[in-house]
Amino acid sequence: MTETEPLRVVLAGGGTAGHVSPMLAIARALQDLHPAESVRCTMVGTTTGLETRLVPAAGFELDTIDRVPMPRRPTMDLVRLPVRLRRAVTQAGAILERRGADVVVGVGGYVSTPVYLAAVRRGIPLVIHEANVRAGLANRLGARRAAVVATAFPETALAGARCVGMPMRREISTLDRPAARGRARRALGLDESATTVVVTGGSSGALNLNRAIAGALPALATAGLQVLHLTGRDKQVLGPDGAAATSGGYHQLEYLDGMEQAYAAADLIVARAGSGTVHELAAVGLPAVLVPLPVGNGEQALNARGLVAAGGALTVRDEAFTPEWIGRELIPLALDGDRLRSMSAAAGRLGVRDADRTMARLVLQAAGRPQPTSDPSGDHQ
Repeated sequence: MTETEPLRVVLAGGGTAGHVSPMLAIARALQDLHPAESVRCTMVGTTTGLETRLVPAAGFELDTIDRVPMPRRPTMDLVRLPVRLRRAVTQAGAILERRGADVVVGVGGYVSTPVYLAAVRRGIPLVIHEANVRAGLANRLGARRAAVVATAFPETALAGARCVGMPMRREISTLDRPAARGRARRALGLDESATTVVVTGGSSGALNLNRAIAGALPALATAGLQVLHLTGRDKQVLGPDGAAATSGGYHQLEYLDGMEQAYAAADLIVARAGSGTVHELAAVGLPAVLVPLPVGNGEQALNARGLVAAGGALTVRDEAFTPEWIGRELIPLALDGDRLRSMSAAAGRLGVRDADRTMARLVLQAAGRPQPTSDPSGDHQ
């Protein structure tokens, strides 16, 4: 391959937005750093994850392989694992050869392990990004043979890793919340002058968050707070008449494409503590009440820890997030402008807004390609 030939990058990851979003951000940054014709990015996912919708919508081609979950307890899935994994590695290898991959970038998830194994067998350089404080199994395995290992959190334990932050969409990393606030509130049909609380449980919603907010609507209205509630698809909060609940200052949407609008509109946000969310809130300097998911291996509570310690957020357990807690803790916080400004400044000091560019440069380095002398879109630290 000569330097005039395009760099062919295959990116692997999927299942959730937490994997797909940084993968897309890295691909866009690669294309921004080089003319489009000199970098060709394609993605590998499964047929069941969000990547089937998000990757084509972003303008990238998606190849799929079989989903190979890694059982953590003795089950029949564990017995079937070797056969499933071999098949998926074969599928991944065929994709890497067909795409002529010069470098593979992985962000974890079920799809990544077969792609990592196929890349290593072919001597293709491997670059890994780990989003969570507690690294996932795929990235723990892949990091042993990777040319570059990067993490979103400094405390993530992966040998040889460097912390770069979380690659995110440019619309978020460059967001000026004060400048965009009025425009965002108008676009969302909100009162431009009202103190605004955004509540979101992520793309799939959060049942307990929705119930608690529904129960606290009278208190929120009495306090004069405006609420934008992103309930999740098919998870409307209903009023006594069976229609979507409404009250003074309460607005609900099932889903919002472009969370930068919600971030700009909000004075305070209530959200889960996925790694992507935590880093985006820091990047835009948005005060937060984080309600970590109560399931899994506790990774969301770990993700939130640094932002909370810095003073940019507070956490509450899922079972403790009740209408009573909202009245006792959230409403006074939302009405305390000085405290919100202090939290915003604290969050912003942790924000990393150029992780996509850093990852793109690491990919070029692993592939043996020259670094661009300048960033055509400018520095957005």
